[in-house]
Amino acid sequence: MPISRFSIFALAVAAFATLGGGAYASAEKAEDLARIEQQGLKSAGEARLQDMITKPAIATNVQFSRNWIDAQPKARGSDEWRCLSEALYFEARGETVKGQFAVAEVIMNRVKSARFPGSLCGVINQGTGKKYQCQFTYTCDGHAEVIAEPAAFARVGKIARYILDGKVPNLTDGATHYHTTAVNPRWARVYTRTARIGVHLFYRHTWRSASN
Repeated sequence: MPISRFSIFALAVAAFATLGGGAYASAEKAEDLARIEQQGLKSAGEARLQDMITKPAIATNVQFSRNWIDAQPKARGSDEWRCLSEALYFEARGETVKGQFAVAEVIMNRVKSARFPGSLCGVINQGTGKKYQCQFTYTCDGHAEVIAEPAAFARVGKIARYILDGKVPNLTDGATHYHTTAVNPRWARVYTRTARIGVHLFYRHTWRSASN
């Protein structure tokens, strides 16, 4: 049976105690302990050890360039795909391709969070109907939502498709919020910044409120 990380740690601790371990262990005893720990790690097997220390990688050939995304087949999908595509168009069409992928990832992260609605359309339209009190300004700024750049919409539609299909590596480290570098919202002071991509800064909750 493969040895667990806890077992390896327990083995090392037991060996340390056997060797008379303490805060001032001798160099010789420290070397003995290192050898025992190394043997324990080897006994786990190379494949098992890699599983312990690395996250599973997403098999993807995504390239964050306009030429690459423009060369991909035309995308289509459900209402959820349409909602995400429209959000990317109105929120991030002027961003780099990588920045657009990152914004899409934030929206998807919200769907997965208990703090937000459980669907893409729900997340994107949260607060719509209350002017300037929505999550995505374009849904409540009082202006008609007109897609005047078909090529840009086709591009973000492909990005939305890749995000929905789970074919994109993590870019924002779990971010659920972002803003452009042109503004400095109050909530940014209490959230944890996770990334900067293009003109957007990305954040995730730190599980505390602005009042404390």
